[in-house]
Formats: sequence, structure tokens, C-alpha cells
Amino acid sequence: MSALLMDLRRNRLMMSYLIVGGLILLILVAGGVLSDRFLTWRNVTNVLQQLIVLGLVSLGQTFVVLMGGIDLAIGSLVSAVTVFLANFLDWRPDLVWLAVPLALAAAAAVGAVNGILTVVLRVHPLIVTLGMSSVIFGGTLMYRKEPGGSIPRALEDIAYRNVGGIPVSAIVLVVVFAIAGLWLQRTRAGRNIYFVGGDAEAARLNGLAVGRITVMAYALSGLCAGIAGLFLTARTGVGDPRIGAALTLQSITPVVVGGTILAGGRGGVFGTFLGVLLVTMLNSLLNFVGVSSYYQWIIQGVIIIVAVGFHTVRRK
Repeated sequence: MSALLMDLRRNRLMMSYLIVGGLILLILVAGGVLSDRFLTWRNVTNVLQQLIVLGLVSLGQTFVVLMGGIDLAIGSLVSAVTVFLANFLDWRPDLVWLAVPLALAAAAAVGAVNGILTVVLRVHPLIVTLGMSSVIFGGTLMYRKEPGGSIPRALEDIAYRNVGGIPVSAIVLVVVFAIAGLWLQRTRAGRNIYFVGGDAEAARLNGLAVGRITVMAYALSGLCAGIAGLFLTARTGVGDPRIGAALTLQSITPVVVGGTILAGGRGGVFGTFLGVLLVTMLNSLLNFVGVSSYYQWIIQGVIIIVAVGFHTVRRK
């Protein structure tokens, strides 16, 4: 019976991958028909450069959702990292070696605090992370209300440097996703995230440290947000307290589109990667045909509702 359930879940996940892959091909065909510039190497490179930020925050969200939680503090944390890096390096541009690890460690620590509060207070993570998002956003605005600061040219290069015509940021994203996928599937700590997401009480009865696993998942989400903030700072060259506001919703879209169930325990990072590629290409196509950003928000909301509804119906 257990083997049968595993096969059913695996088949459902493969079906999700095939559907998303089909939609990506549809966008490619539509883009080629609607614009003679959509399939040019210049636009392909531009799309690949845009993958990194959305990809990283979606990866962090995947860890948390697989564990049965959600992280609504991602966007504010990304903004805070950009402000910290740009202001610190504007003051001491020679201390990049210190500023970057410090920012990433702080982001992971904030994520861990979200996990600790969720475990200790036994409050739904939606409430905890929403409250933390407000705290981070308010604190960031107190420090800097408008975009500002600067970063060394060497740091800017990581956002735009290419290797063999392929953006370094895209290569980094693929490597990070590959490592995350192997870690989730091949290590005990990674598989424990699935166990807790599938049934936290059963995992606890089987001797798993559910609290520690929860904290680990949120710390990984915070770390991914920190790295996303690093690349976003490198791309813009300044710190902006509002730049990550849209990323919270955007980080959820590729996760659910890629087949990861919001209830936890099912899904994976490969589906999230396909979801990131789909959303980024769709936004690029909509920009090419002149669709307003307001309508793009509506479309993204509809995609989330349809994806969640589709997976719910299939599960039933």
C-alpha cells in the first residue's frame, strides 16, 4: 500500500512537471510569433539574468512549504539585506569580505528566529512571519527611507558577468538548485523535512526533532533571501527598503506551480525551478507585448489560485 501511494505521488509530480514544461514551450512559441525579438540571444540572456533573485527566494520558500510552513518575511528580508550592504559598503568599500558573510549570517539568523518563534509560541507560521516582515520593514525604513548607498564595482560585476555567453548568476542558480535537490533527496536532514511536512505528529512520535527541523527550514529560507538580496544589490548598485516588497507573493507562485503542495510533504525543487522559468518567461513575454504591470499582478494571482485548485482537485 505504501509503495502504491509513493508511485501515485511520483506520477502526480511528473504530471505537474510535464504540464509546466508544456506551458514553457507554449510561451516560447507564442513569443516567437508575437515578437521577432523574444527569441533573440539578447533577450534569452536577459531572462537568464532575471532568474537568480526569484529563483533564490522561491527555493527558500520551497524548504519551508515542504515542511508545512510558509515564510511571508522573505521580501522584507531581501530589502533589509540590500540596504545593509549598500550602506555598509558605501562607508567601507574595502570590507566586502566582511559585509557579505555578515549579511548572509544575519539573514539566516532572522529565518531561524522565525522558526524558533513558530515552535516555541506554537503560532501559525503565517502570523509569525507576517509579524516579522512588518518588524523588518519598519526597522529598514527607520534606517533609510529612500534608495541610496553604493557598492564596489567588483560586486556589481557578479550580476552581469558572463561565461561563454551565459550569465554567471544563472550558472550559480542551477548549481544551488542542484545541490538543494540532492540534499533533500539524499541526506537524512533533507528527507526529514518531507517527513515533518507529511505528518508532524507522526514524525515526532518516530523520534524526529520536529522543532529543530522547523528552525533549520526557516534558517535556509532566510539564507536564500540573503543571497537574493546580495544579487539584487549587485544588480541595482544601491540599497532600497521597498525593493523586495513584491517578492513575497512572487516566491510562492513558482512553488505551487511546480507541484509543491502548500500542506507540506510533497513536491521538490525541480518543480520550483521550472516554475521560476515559467513565471520569468511569462513576464518577459507580457512586457514584450506591452501588458501593464498591474495586469501582470492580476495574472500572477490567477496562476496561484488555478495551480492550488488544480493540485487540490487532483489530490482528492
